[in-house]
Amino acid sequence: MQRSFLILAAVLGLTAVAAGTFAAHVIEDKVEPRMLDAFEIGVRYHMYHALAILALATLAAHRPGKALRAAGWLMTAGVVLFSGSLYLYATAGPRWLAMVTPLGGVCFIAGWFALLLAACATRDEAR
Repeated sequence: MQRSFLILAAVLGLTAVAAGTFAAHVIEDKVEPRMLDAFEIGVRYHMYHALAILALATLAAHRPGKALRAAGWLMTAGVVLFSGSLYLYATAGPRWLAMVTPLGGVCFIAGWFALLLAACATRDEAR
């Protein structure tokens, strides 16, 4: 699990930087400002969750578990659904794509909740 999430974090971080570069250098003057804002929100959440998955990979090295695994996959689904739908909506424009974005947000919330469950299930080794 640790290696998988480390690879996933690297891929997500790389693609977040590429998406940000694309926004800044390719579409900045080609889309209306509110669409560029939507794209940039997608990039921001994409990177936040790449970093969160990197932290999960580190945690998994010390305390692997189902809740951490669920957190990582839910956050990944969130990136695909939330950020992916914003990228497509901002560049291609189909309005129905904006309806997919909240599903990604739900995945993000569920991923953070799974991390909370993992933290609550962790025994304090100092006792």
